[in-house]
Amino acid sequence: MRTREPLARWSALAARIDAATPAHRDRAVDALRAFAILGVVLGHWLVTALTSADGGLRATSPLAHMSALAPVSWVFQTLAVFFLVGGHVAAQGYESARGRAVPYGQWIGQRLGRLFRPVAAVLVLWSVASGAMLLGGVGTDTVRTLLKLVLSPLWFLLVFAALTAATPLVARLSPLWPLALVASVDLWRFGFGGPAWIGWVNVAAGWLVPYTLGAAWSRGAFARRTPAALLLGGGIAATAALILWGGYPASMVGVPGAAISNLNPPTLAAVAFGLAQCGLALLLREPLAQAMSRPRAWAKVALVNLSAMTVFLWHQTAMMAVTALGLLVSPDLPGLHTVPGSARWIAVRLLWLPVFAAALAVCRAAFHTYEQAGGRPRGRARRRASGIPAAPSRIVASSARARESASPVARAAPTPGGDSAVSGQAAHVKETLGA
Repeated sequence: MRTREPLARWSALAARIDAATPAHRDRAVDALRAFAILGVVLGHWLVTALTSADGGLRATSPLAHMSALAPVSWVFQTLAVFFLVGGHVAAQGYESARGRAVPYGQWIGQRLGRLFRPVAAVLVLWSVASGAMLLGGVGTDTVRTLLKLVLSPLWFLLVFAALTAATPLVARLSPLWPLALVASVDLWRFGFGGPAWIGWVNVAAGWLVPYTLGAAWSRGAFARRTPAALLLGGGIAATAALILWGGYPASMVGVPGAAISNLNPPTLAAVAFGLAQCGLALLLREPLAQAMSRPRAWAKVALVNLSAMTVFLWHQTAMMAVTALGLLVSPDLPGLHTVPGSARWIAVRLLWLPVFAAALAVCRAAFHTYEQAGGRPRGRARRRASGIPAAPSRIVASSARARESASPVARAAPTPGGDSAVSGQAAHVKETLGA
């Protein structure tokens, strides 16, 4: 009986989330966003290792020791899909705002405010933690390593924010223009011995390619499957050619010690690979929409989206916390502190993933409130079990159409037994999905 109770509670919550979701919502967009975020998290957990050396921690990667693992990066390097969805949502949102005579300043202020509010908590905590570690005698190299792992993902937010702010200028830009710029920069760098710093132009140009594809998607450019199929096929062919004959590395993420990184800054190979990913994502829209029609599947995606920023910002902290606490047990725990140079390390590392996930769940519980608009306490959302809230409380929880529509939200059926926890969570989800 006790075994069935959690399943019944989950089924009730899933049903209420499904009922609270507007009928016009494109659930496939949320599914793609959730998969992109989870791909980044799992990728970092699998290809980033902290080894114990000289009483400190040093960052390395199994890709640096086992080059045959490069295909792993093809699965978990999903940033192009996130920029695709971001461009799609931003373009829709901006057009909707224009139609309602919402000033640009108000529109962008709301979007960037929801984007950067959770970042403040990360910066404050790690500023305090870094000072405490230095005062406690932790080596500067170790502190620098940890800070780099925490702060390096924030570049993504800066680029995403810049492209979001430029949406009115780039929404109708053809993806061929930034693609041509990326190719020109790489030709200059690698073909004619140009300065290395010119490659940083590709940080904006490279991610502008999937962003403008997303904007084109919002205008109906991919209503038929043929353009998406061409993106997939052309992207695969171009990526293979660049790796086999162009001298680009096979790994789609940075590898410590490698002469060239496909990601830092993005190269033409990374952009071509992103085109293939975008094509595949666009082809999967219909199957994803069908899968998301099932309440349990949709509830999982909706809940991931509600915590997407928290998960993204704190997943490295969760991994480092487990690694640091493991030092209290042994400085040589397999798969955690040891050099990632064997198949055994990979097998053991997979066993650590649930531990990382549990630590991330603790971070989520502690810092999820910062993902709410205006720091609104969660209890307020729990008291509001029906009706339409005044504003959305998450940046990544809804598509533009769902966020900015004034359509009424279907009322969720009461939970059997009046379970307050389930009702509160459903109301919290409804507040976001129904805005």
